[in-house]
Amino acid sequence: MHIPPTHPRRESLIIREKLVEGFKRGIVVAEGLIAHGRGECFDYLIGESTQEFAIRAIEAAVASLLLAKYPVISVNGNTAALVPGEIVELAHLLNAKIEVNLFYRTREREETIANWLKKHGATEILGVGEDASATIPELFSERRRVSPRGILIADVVMVPLEDGDRTEALRKMNKTVIAIDLNPLSRTARSANITIVDNVVRAIPQMINKARELKNKSRSELEEILKNYDNNRTLQEALRFINKRLMELSSSQITLSIK
Repeated sequence: MHIPPTHPRRESLIIREKLVEGFKRGIVVAEGLIAHGRGECFDYLIGESTQEFAIRAIEAAVASLLLAKYPVISVNGNTAALVPGEIVELAHLLNAKIEVNLFYRTREREETIANWLKKHGATEILGVGEDASATIPELFSERRRVSPRGILIADVVMVPLEDGDRTEALRKMNKTVIAIDLNPLSRTARSANITIVDNVVRAIPQMINKARELKNKSRSELEEILKNYDNNRTLQEALRFINKRLMELSSSQITLSIK
C-alpha cells in the first residue's frame, strides 16, 4: 500500500501495514492486531512521541541490561513484525540472547518468527520447538514454556508488549523485568522493575542509541543510573502527563472539519 508522505497519519499507517504484513506471514495473530489498537489509543494520549519519563526509563533499562550477567530479550509476534532488525541490533550491542515467547503458540509460528529474525541478522533464536522445554512456575498459559538456555536462567529479561501474568511470574523468580508498555495502568507496567511507557517502534531505536552511549561506562556509573531510578515515579509522571494533556485539550477549542 502506498502511503503519501504528506498523509497526517503516515507513521501510524506504516505501523499498521507492518502488522498486517506480519499477520499475512504468520508472525502476528489476529488477537495481536486488537492489542495494537489498544496500545495505539494510549500512544495518542502521550502525544505519539517519546516523553522525558520514557527517556529516563530507557536509560535505566539499558544500564540494567549492560550490568546483567545473562540478559535475554523476549520477543512476541507484534515485536518481531514491527522492529525485527532493531531487536537483533540491540541484542548484539547488549550481548543478550533473543528468545521467542508466545501466548498463542504453535510450532509453525515459532519457526516463522525465528526465521524472520534470522532474516534480519540474528544467528541464534531460543525458545523454538524442543528448546522451550523449561517451565515458569505458577504460570499456566503457553507463555510458561521457556528455554533452559534463555529466560529460565536469565537475571534480566526485557519483555516488549507483554502480558501481566508472565511479568509477575518472572518477578517471583527474582528476575529483573524490563517492560515496554504504552499503558501505564497495566499490570505489566505496574509489575515490572523498569517500565518504558512508549511505542516499541520508538523505544527500541532509542535503546540502541543509549546502548552505544553507555556501553563504555564503568560499572559504578551504570549502577548509579539504576540507583537513581524509581519506576513508581515513572508511572506517576506518565499519568500526570496524560492528565495534563487531556486537561489542556479539553479546555481548548476543538474544530472538526467535515468534508
